[in-house]
Amino acid sequence: MALPALAPIPPASIRITIAPEEWEACLDSWLTAVDLYIRLPLPKLSAAITHHKAASLGFLRSFYGEYARTEEQIPHKLRHACFAFTRRICFETDIATPLIDADFLAGFCHVHARSTALSSFMAELWKQHGKVVADSMQIKKAALTTALDSGAAQSVQEDLEHLSRIILASPDIATLFVTGSDFLDALTSAYAPTTSTETRKSLTATAYLSLQSLLKIEHPNLSLLTDHLYSLKTQADSQPTSPSLLADLVTNTPLVPKLRRSANVSGGERLVKLLDTLSTYRLASIARPRRRAPKKSRMTLGGGTIPGDEMHVHRISLITQVQDLFPDLGSGFILKLLDEYDDSVEQATAHLLDDSLPPHLQSLDRSEQVPVFDTTSQAQINHLSPNSTPPLQPTAQPYIPARRNVFDNDDFDRLQISATRLHRGKKPEEADTHPPTNKAAILAALAAFDSDDDERDDTYDVEDVGGTVDNANPADGEPAPPQRTAQQQHAMDALLFQAYKSSPEIFARGTDVRRTQPRQSLKMETGMTDEAIEGWAVMLQRDGKRLRKLEMEFSGGGDFDGRQNEIAATAYRDGGTETEDSDAGPAGGRGRGGGRGGARGGRGRGNVAGPSGDANTLAAQRRKEANKGSRANHNRRDQRARKMARGGFAG
Repeated sequence: MALPALAPIPPASIRITIAPEEWEACLDSWLTAVDLYIRLPLPKLSAAITHHKAASLGFLRSFYGEYARTEEQIPHKLRHACFAFTRRICFETDIATPLIDADFLAGFCHVHARSTALSSFMAELWKQHGKVVADSMQIKKAALTTALDSGAAQSVQEDLEHLSRIILASPDIATLFVTGSDFLDALTSAYAPTTSTETRKSLTATAYLSLQSLLKIEHPNLSLLTDHLYSLKTQADSQPTSPSLLADLVTNTPLVPKLRRSANVSGGERLVKLLDTLSTYRLASIARPRRRAPKKSRMTLGGGTIPGDEMHVHRISLITQVQDLFPDLGSGFILKLLDEYDDSVEQATAHLLDDSLPPHLQSLDRSEQVPVFDTTSQAQINHLSPNSTPPLQPTAQPYIPARRNVFDNDDFDRLQISATRLHRGKKPEEADTHPPTNKAAILAALAAFDSDDDERDDTYDVEDVGGTVDNANPADGEPAPPQRTAQQQHAMDALLFQAYKSSPEIFARGTDVRRTQPRQSLKMETGMTDEAIEGWAVMLQRDGKRLRKLEMEFSGGGDFDGRQNEIAATAYRDGGTETEDSDAGPAGGRGRGGGRGGARGGRGRGNVAGPSGDANTLAAQRRKEANKGSRANHNRRDQRARKMARGGFAG
């Protein structure tokens, strides 16, 4: 049996003349016919639609066209059936080309704006019929651009609203409109001359959704988005006195926060800097109040009103998924289905399609709704009108807070303290606990102290530290190194200077230089340490006079026979008087202990490092061992402090 042709939906002027009972019968007829078309297998569906092609496509165009222009309530069953019918025509037949255009898609997106399947439908439509959709949208784009450039923005306000529904549902179509700058420039140029608030709102919404689509596509195009924002900024700067589309976008849309989040994730530094500048274009004078979403009533899980047993948002989402497929089912019946199948939408849908529900569910009312939680009493509590604080009665005494602490009601608080317990400063018993200072004992100890009775500091002896000890300045009691003669010093300088002139790098500091063969050979020839060799070179570089002198002597500038031609000055110089037994160096410098009797034994106390077997040496060593525990190892810091004091100040 051939299926009947589908009649189109009459316009609103005719629908208002039809009686409600007759209109309900018409809706049932359309629903039955569309359901029969949907249930046909693919070969019969293609044949039936081809036979009634004009009627089928005309019905869908009239359905979405009429209900997109009015706020009339659409039957859930018929809306769901038309969605499924359109899907089969577009994706399972080859006659969808006449149906796909901008007007049809605008009505389709408006009717199914709240459907979760709309975005997937538009994405699949772009994949299968992208060329047809693009050609239709290019025609629409050219017409809107021409109208906007001519200043007729109000005449295309409705078209812009329909376009906004399409680009909101399909980022691919939105990207087509913002590819190139002609359409966005037309929106920008049409904004300033327009005085209608609703028209400006349509222009702003279209621009916002178009720019936002560049972030929703599979590969976000931040470069194109940044270029469009720079273009909007340039237009706003060129007309600072007139309102601009950019200021409306920044003030009345969440464009900047959304772009900032995407730029931070994608690493768009150029876009982030631009967004910081765009924030300055916000104008409070053009801000529009935002529409607040109506508060939804809270529903309970059971059949009764149970305060506190509220439905979880996850279950509401499951109910919505089932109602998208079976709009005639009530939310209460779907909840019982989900309880039966452990919140599995797939199992519940499969049993509904197969009509294999258990008997206790078959007998239930399928239109049962979840009861709404009665919030009357709670609303009265939440919306109590504030009352001003009543004034104090004339007879009422003002409240004065009382100070309380741990000392309340003690003897001092009650003024019962005895005068003997009052005192100033320290208590007498505390003063007696500290005995007076024994000044006599301190003075006796200082008198017995001999500032010269210090012993040799052997902390840095070779045996103890295991390292290199500089013997240039011997310690107290230590023998001074043998002094070189003038001829020996001259020969040493000649050897060092020749090495310095030939290879100055062997005098550099560093472990790698010290280990080289030239350095080792120089040390063996001179008998000097690495530090002495390096110091000789440093002092030579600092003393230009000495360098010139050595160059004159050893570089052919003159002959030297080893005799001293210069006589050092013998006048008195402040620096200490050398004694006969001092260990002064060759230049008159004194060593450690110089000027005090020589090698620590000038006063007859002996020297612990003196000749072995000597009576004074043995006595000094015994004295050191006897007093070692009391002074040497424990008062070394004080000993050093006294030595430094004597060296820095006149004794």
